[in-house]
Amino acid sequence: MDRSVNQLSRFDRGCRRAPPWNRLGRFTRGGHMRGEVAVVGLGGMGRAIARNLVRAGHETVVWNRSAGPAEELADAGALRAASVAEALQCPVVFSVLSDDASVAEVFLDSGVLGEARPGAVHVNVATVSVGLARRAAEAHAAHGIGYVAAPVFGRVGVAEAGALNVLAAGEPELVDRVQPFFDVIGSRTWRLGELPEQANTVKVLGNYLIACAIQSLGEAISVADAVGADPDRFVELLASTLFPGPVYSGYGSMIARRSYRPAGFTAELGRKDLHLALDAAAGRAVPLPFGELLGDVFDRAIAEGRAADDWAVIAERQPRGTPSPA
Repeated sequence: MDRSVNQLSRFDRGCRRAPPWNRLGRFTRGGHMRGEVAVVGLGGMGRAIARNLVRAGHETVVWNRSAGPAEELADAGALRAASVAEALQCPVVFSVLSDDASVAEVFLDSGVLGEARPGAVHVNVATVSVGLARRAAEAHAAHGIGYVAAPVFGRVGVAEAGALNVLAAGEPELVDRVQPFFDVIGSRTWRLGELPEQANTVKVLGNYLIACAIQSLGEAISVADAVGADPDRFVELLASTLFPGPVYSGYGSMIARRSYRPAGFTAELGRKDLHLALDAAAGRAVPLPFGELLGDVFDRAIAEGRAADDWAVIAERQPRGTPSPA
């Protein structure tokens, strides 16, 4: 018996040193994926998160609907899962999906939770509604799976630098379990409560405030432009004095230059998050009057074909004309 165990141990160590296409010993044992952590959904954000986990030395399993991103990460040292159910054999699974519908389709309506590794923890990075957060928490609990909401602040470039702000909510012991992974992908973890919906609410409120800032920037820049003030210099002034930080400097520059491609966050996604904020407020009977106005602004921008532009494009609803003569 001892000799067999030693041989298996040597084989496993050899597999760990083998190239990705020959890591046969790393896929399954006892019905479970050998990876420490899985990442489901490999858009720009998901790829950045998975790549940082690989670089940090974590045995990382990846899954995506289309093969390209998973192949790219496999070349970097990740393991490819054949299905979401297989990814759920890892003890920790991050999902980086786009909205309520995709989370429901992939995890809640597909039956995969019934096939998950007992005691696994699902970390949902998506920005989702309060209602979806509650439904997900209940569904995971019913299957004996931990559930942590962890939406983030930061664009893809921030994710690539491992500097996201992670907004975490869930049972404290579950957050403790996944904190080492948060330390890899983010610069700070903000623990916001024991109910996953609390993190999702804070995330959509943050995005609501960004949308308000974009709208107010568009209004102010249009007036500055109309009197002949240089829009770039005006934005530089604001970001250097009254409103330091990435919102006024980054979005202000886009608006001043009227440049909205490539989109870091699209107008379509912005409208989605705005409505999530409105729904969260309505659920507590709290009015958001600016939000109602912004809803119309987003609708008009998207109706004009700007859905794929950066959400700063809503500033184009403001007239920008030739300066009037002195």
